[in-house]
Amino acid sequence: MNIRAFAAVRPNKEDAALVASVPYDVVDTAEAKALAEGNPKSFLHVSRPEIDLAPGTDPSSPEAYAQARRALDALIAGGTLVRDPEPKFYAYRQTMGSHSQTGIVATFDTQDYLAGVLKQHEKTRKDKEDDRTRHIETLSAHTGPAFLTYRDDKAIDLIVKEACRREPIYDFTAPDGIGHTVWEIAAASSCAADELVERFAQIPVAYIADGHHRSAAASRYAKEHNFEGESRWFLAVAFPASQLKILAYNRLVADLNGLSDYEFLSRVSESFTIQSRGERNCRMYFRGKWMDLSWDAPRGAGAAEALDVSYLQSKLLAPVLGIGDPRTDKRISFMGGIRGDAELAAKVDSGENAVAFAMEPVTVEEMMAIADAGAIMPPKSTWFEPKLRSGLFVHTV
Repeated sequence: MNIRAFAAVRPNKEDAALVASVPYDVVDTAEAKALAEGNPKSFLHVSRPEIDLAPGTDPSSPEAYAQARRALDALIAGGTLVRDPEPKFYAYRQTMGSHSQTGIVATFDTQDYLAGVLKQHEKTRKDKEDDRTRHIETLSAHTGPAFLTYRDDKAIDLIVKEACRREPIYDFTAPDGIGHTVWEIAAASSCAADELVERFAQIPVAYIADGHHRSAAASRYAKEHNFEGESRWFLAVAFPASQLKILAYNRLVADLNGLSDYEFLSRVSESFTIQSRGERNCRMYFRGKWMDLSWDAPRGAGAAEALDVSYLQSKLLAPVLGIGDPRTDKRISFMGGIRGDAELAAKVDSGENAVAFAMEPVTVEEMMAIADAGAIMPPKSTWFEPKLRSGLFVHTV
């Protein structure tokens, strides 16, 4: 696997906490506008530029991309973002309660992505690829890192550990309580950088944990530019697999597909045991109550088919509730497990949805096994937390 140091465009130390923002795809326009309110240095002005345009502006419109470019240029012109004088590698630690994870910030090879060295576990949607590709093209930059993972390597761990003994260049706690600390690992010209590159060259594969559309768009952009210069490389943070934390990705369905309450519960009981804990489990919130659903793991199923979300889709969401394609069906929505049971229940109690399903989280090993098998998970199967902040590193192309 190929990695390379890069000359980052990044915040000055005093502004890092103001610039850093949640990823563009975990907030809607209203949420992004509220988060950036009163903070002209928030990177949401770059990643969700419609917040600075007329209400109702399409985030994928030419006006929005042009506004994103103006916002990025303004942050650079005002000295909020400054380019490093030479290419470097960084260590980036996130701390959420008692959990912490430390990854390596670098640019990764789009040709590794195209060759399958960077493995996927989700399908991408063309409209979302188009959006990210146009964003890169208009800004001449990768503005949000992909989130990668690799099987642990002791030599890499030691390099990172040594870097983290130094004074950090950023160290702040975001309003959501998550800590973000960044250290410089090495300049590209150093022996430490050479060692890091050599160690990664011996890692056979890495996995896209989060950022499938960013990675696909970066590869499209690279191909369109004949892989020349910086276009070949894209921004990512790679973490050892043992450090990662996956939360559940829960489901909400708007209606019962024309069924009465009795008919719905009768159909559920055909494939699930209600109100008991078994070999595999999820929980269903319906008519003001949480119910345990359990079932036996399908015998002989592949790694992807054996997932809880796959069983729920094949036995209940599709045949009972009529959710044929959860990627496109407007009657199903998804909520990351970080938001908790109370928010799921509120979405049902309000009448916005008819039923909610709280899933068990997928493990990192399950995710890697599915990617290794060349299989694809159902959409919205994994919710990685904490999320990488955007704006701490920009890679210009």
